[in-house]
Amino acid sequence: MRFVIVTGMSGAGKSTTLKTLEDMGYFCVDNLPIQLIMHFAEIAYTTENDINNVAIGVDIRSGVYLEQLSACMEALKESHYDYEVLFLDSNDDVLIKRYKETRRNHPLARNGRVEDGIKAERARIAFLRKEADYIIDTTSLLTRELKSELDKIFVENMEYSNFVVNVVSFGFKYGIPRDADLVFDVRFLPNPYYDLELRPLTGNDEAVQDFVMQHDEAESFLDKITDLLEFLIPNYIKEGKNGLVIAIGCTGGKHRSVTLANGVYKELQTLPYFVKIDHRDIGKDAVRKGM
Repeated sequence: MRFVIVTGMSGAGKSTTLKTLEDMGYFCVDNLPIQLIMHFAEIAYTTENDINNVAIGVDIRSGVYLEQLSACMEALKESHYDYEVLFLDSNDDVLIKRYKETRRNHPLARNGRVEDGIKAERARIAFLRKEADYIIDTTSLLTRELKSELDKIFVENMEYSNFVVNVVSFGFKYGIPRDADLVFDVRFLPNPYYDLELRPLTGNDEAVQDFVMQHDEAESFLDKITDLLEFLIPNYIKEGKNGLVIAIGCTGGKHRSVTLANGVYKELQTLPYFVKIDHRDIGKDAVRKGM
């Protein structure tokens, strides 16, 4: 049985997470009083019931009793009740935006600024982040992407890392992404732009992909960059880095860079990291020509 404590920042996606786990067959309880967690675990681990997996939501709403959670978790360990801690997080700007969009008050800022409530909450739940087995940063996640990550952890039982890899295609004529950690230039490859039939297409179209990848240099590049990343990422993690932005550029960011970025993204899907892809400049030529 899996016993999951779902916690984290208010507005980071805990409600969505609990609903998703419930759809996965978990017995879910939100905002369970700290004093009842031990009793709930005793019931859940009793062989006479038919509960397979459980998830409980615990967060800042517990008020002053949240400080008792450390002792509660220690008691669970002493009683040999295995549990996992899932921590949902997001950056402050996104949390503020979410609160403004929903017009809800932060639990710690009923009569004050949301920013102050978030700051106070981070301080009070910092100990839970340190205890977390899984940390999911929902800053840039769509709901379906969050559900996909939960599926990997709690259904497919994949090895999970809190490391986030962003693969970005871009056009050099629009500038290198400012947040890029690694930049690769694929302008050495033949350019589909000069084929009038391929020019209006993008690297997401099969015809462009075939054109680019028919060259041995493209396949070699993909193999070498994949090998390099498999070496680099674990070493970045050892040094405490929690994310990596890989920027792949061509002239306009529409054909070659998109094709190779898609290839890198596909290869990284086999590794235990959360991988995202963004084609930053894929539509800029079309927009400018239509102006």
